[in-house]
Amino acid sequence: MTGKKNLSWLGRGCSGTLASCNGRLCVAGLREIRIAPPSITLGADGGQVKRVSPAGNVEDVMRALARAIDGLELPAVEKISMSQKEDPFQVLIATLLSARTQDATTLGASTRLFKVARTPRTMAKLTVKQIERLIYPVSFYRHKARHVRATCRMIGERFDGHVPETLEELLMLPGVGRKTANLVLILAFGSERNICVDTHVHRISNRLGWVRTRTPEATEQALYRATAARFWPHINLYLVTWGQNVCRPVFPRCQECVLRPFCPRVGVTRESKAVVQANSQVSSLKSQ
Repeated sequence: MTGKKNLSWLGRGCSGTLASCNGRLCVAGLREIRIAPPSITLGADGGQVKRVSPAGNVEDVMRALARAIDGLELPAVEKISMSQKEDPFQVLIATLLSARTQDATTLGASTRLFKVARTPRTMAKLTVKQIERLIYPVSFYRHKARHVRATCRMIGERFDGHVPETLEELLMLPGVGRKTANLVLILAFGSERNICVDTHVHRISNRLGWVRTRTPEATEQALYRATAARFWPHINLYLVTWGQNVCRPVFPRCQECVLRPFCPRVGVTRESKAVVQANSQVSSLKSQ
């Protein structure tokens, strides 16, 4: 495994390399972003019936994000994956800890835990109380400590100390749901057939109009149908990074968003006014 991401979907003539640089993302060789015209569904008689879902702009969105996230902080689990050379066990544990927890907290807790125990068998020897102290203050740290220890024991007893490489087997581990399992398969085992959906991917996919779903589980299945397979392993990195910085849950920064030409902003009722106010102040100063 290497720390590079395969961006062959960007097209011929593009180097398409994502490289980690001090915890930051660098993107090289992107071609000029193309804006696709809106598609129209035609009836049997050739008449226009309805506008096709904005999912038709998936490639444009992914190209725009590939350029826009250059220089933004990587999500914590991505950092751990790259720094530990995609070690499946550390990716698994870090992802378990990351649920409903800020990235900085996840990174700190994972670092403390891995300093004490770096393998399933050594971590399984820790008591739940020891794990609790090491991972605090991640959200639900008591529940997560029990899951971490139980998962380590199962890996040692059932899988001979190795993190399983299939979705079905990963879902057998205590505390591991589809989000965690898919992310481990993508980051640690290089899968290109999985989509990892967390709260950011769920929210932004619906805002973009790619899907109309109520739960992350439903979003995952809908995205398999709405997007081309070449985008699947990149969707989480791109949308999570963008969701943490621009397309926020509350008051998204729509005025400065590179996806504005493609995004119908489904469900967005209130936007951040910071950029609008700043632009107004600049205009006022110029007019004086």
